[in-house]
Amino acid sequence: MTARVLVVDDILANVKLLEARLQAEYFEVLTANSGQQALDILARESIDVVLLDVMMPGMDGFEVCRRIKGSHATHHIPVVMVTALDQPSDKVLGLESGADDFLTKPVDDIALVTRVKNLARLKMLNDEMIMRASTGKDMGIPDDGSLARALSARSGRVMLVDDHPRSAARLLEVLSKANDAYAERDAQIALVRLAEGNFDLLIVSLSLQGADGLRLCSQVRSLERTRHLPVIMLVEPGDEARLLRGLDMGVNDYLMRPIDRHELLARVKTQIKRKRHSDFLRHRLAESVEQAITDSLTGLHNRRYMEGHLRTLVSEAIRTGRNLSMLVADIDHFKNVNDTYGHDVGDAVLREFSVRLRRNTRGIDLACRLGGEEFVIIMPDTDLTHAYQVGERLRACVASDEFAIGDGRSIRVTASVGIGTLETPEDTPETMFKRADCALYIAKRRGRNRVVADAA
Repeated sequence: MTARVLVVDDILANVKLLEARLQAEYFEVLTANSGQQALDILARESIDVVLLDVMMPGMDGFEVCRRIKGSHATHHIPVVMVTALDQPSDKVLGLESGADDFLTKPVDDIALVTRVKNLARLKMLNDEMIMRASTGKDMGIPDDGSLARALSARSGRVMLVDDHPRSAARLLEVLSKANDAYAERDAQIALVRLAEGNFDLLIVSLSLQGADGLRLCSQVRSLERTRHLPVIMLVEPGDEARLLRGLDMGVNDYLMRPIDRHELLARVKTQIKRKRHSDFLRHRLAESVEQAITDSLTGLHNRRYMEGHLRTLVSEAIRTGRNLSMLVADIDHFKNVNDTYGHDVGDAVLREFSVRLRRNTRGIDLACRLGGEEFVIIMPDTDLTHAYQVGERLRACVASDEFAIGDGRSIRVTASVGIGTLETPEDTPETMFKRADCALYIAKRRGRNRVVADAA
């Protein structure tokens, strides 16, 4: 991936070194040698990540970070504070200033690229979330609060897998201050708990005595329930080869032992935010797909979905030689219902009709609203005789009980039904639908409230 990174440092050699390392990974790099220059660049340029040195004359890194996070225009831009190894207090001040992560001088290449990639992805997810929410608002879709929840910095559920008792106890104490944290010694038990529970983050020690931490990471990535779960590895110094293997298989981040508590909390917060952003976007995508293929009034699939699904079913039925039938149902004199009682009552009738339609479909059948007062049931593995029986059952179900229209009133509704079936290998979805539609026309011509099968 690529991103626009702003490097801020008053020492030119430091700027050039970071710039060269990032450009080698194909990041686009902008530079600033003072805090005010950095703020000026942020005001006019689109930046994905800021690498900010702590010690600068005039306005130091903490003040710059506070201004970035305090501005509505830039508060969403991730900031990485570059701190000295012998100044742990810098990390405390950095967190209080709003920093998203830390890099320690001298900056390690793996750490640099990993941190920038993680935060650039988080920024892109954040931008996408806000854009989709804005689009939904413009379209009149009500806000259900999911965007605010995704953007919030609330605590998450964290699973720590470490079979060293003292190490696990120390880490759990730190994690529990800001999160709902659990520790597990056994990797396989942890995997089961992760698949069953709603966790936001997994932290795995690569120095497990009784299991292979990398294998656990691989298993987490391979399971559907945990595929999108962020993973942070805890790595021993000198174990860079396994670290790189973990990053290659999709592990999100790492911490080198001994673990700095401030870096731990910063990395955990970033990964939980990233998961919530991803979950929000996947949820919105699923909603968009559902809206594209579903009739909003009845909850049935719409014509667009029916046409695509029917093509697939016809091809499969021709290939295998199995039966396939279609039912087209039309509410009789529906215009009179709208004209007499109003469209609200008409909508209520359509909803109740869809309920009765579903009641007469099997799990493998597809019930759709074709449009207006016309509905379809597509029935795999169903011959003409059995399809006729389904049609008659639906007709009787509609006609037998009156439809409630509010205020204690009810009206009688009937439906006409046409049945068509797949007859030859040369048939198409269009010819099959035409048979059912012709049968429906004949049913209406014969007086309505009846079923006609395959009249073509």
